[in-house]
Amino acid sequence: MKFMLNLKRYFAALFALVLIVSASQAQHSHHDPAMSHSKGDVGVLLLAHGGQANWNEEVRRVAAEVDKKFPTEVAFGMATKRTIQDAINKLEERGASTIVAVPLFISSKSTVITSTEYLLGSGKTAPADLAKFAKMDHGSMGHAGHASSDMLSESPAFDPTTPVTHKAVIKMAAALDADPVVAKILLDHARSISKAPKKEVVVIVAHGPVDDAANDLWLKDMSQIANEMKAESSYKRIDYLTVRDDAPEPIRSRATEEFRSIVKRALDERSSVLIVPLLLSYGGIEEGVKKRLAGLDYTISPQGLLPDARIAQWVIRSVEAAH
Repeated sequence: MKFMLNLKRYFAALFALVLIVSASQAQHSHHDPAMSHSKGDVGVLLLAHGGQANWNEEVRRVAAEVDKKFPTEVAFGMATKRTIQDAINKLEERGASTIVAVPLFISSKSTVITSTEYLLGSGKTAPADLAKFAKMDHGSMGHAGHASSDMLSESPAFDPTTPVTHKAVIKMAAALDADPVVAKILLDHARSISKAPKKEVVVIVAHGPVDDAANDLWLKDMSQIANEMKAESSYKRIDYLTVRDDAPEPIRSRATEEFRSIVKRALDERSSVLIVPLLLSYGGIEEGVKKRLAGLDYTISPQGLLPDARIAQWVIRSVEAAH
């Protein structure tokens, strides 16, 4: 009898323990974001303008870091459907049921971004520039980094101006714009060439768009970046402008005049000038700066936003915020 009583007590205690463990697991599953989706169901489509081999490699390094947390594929190009479709196909093959597209671009205020949004299924009308971007065969220039898995460019039915096909839910994040990480990186670049901040004027220089309205939006973001940098430093002043290399004359000439005027003003005040490019990677703007500022004294930062580990962290934050 005593043995049976002890056995009943043992099973009662065991049953109570099972209930406690089950409740604990349910509570953990409810509160832990990592348990809210199965591994691999959120994929990252990293959009980037293809370029020289070293630039493409920097983008792939960013993708490799993000891939440690989310399955990630890169689509090089400017609203290039073929590379975007290939990347989406691969993410779906890797189990992604939701794909977050993150543009590794300086600004969201461009027709490249609106054209990409259309290709991903947003908007009923294709932007006018999409047809122009469709004529740029980035994949054949090595920007894609691999041959198309479906050989989409070989198919006569393939239309580079229509939305991609997909099973996964696709969401679009913003480009860098005025994200605080931009101000932090640019401030580090300024400090790397600085000697006496209170006697120095920092000039942030970005490429900028062709369209005047879009350029105003770029400048608005740059104003915010400059203000954040100023709040964390003691520089005499932080100016900013876009050089708008792709715009027609006389827009480019006006940008050059503005650039020279900003630098001359600082020099007339007996301040040193620190040029800090707002670029993802150097790719010619530094030569343009030399021509525009011929005869003037300045020091220019030798680095774009990449390589910098904070860019991969920004991509991860963008994905987490989007899904």
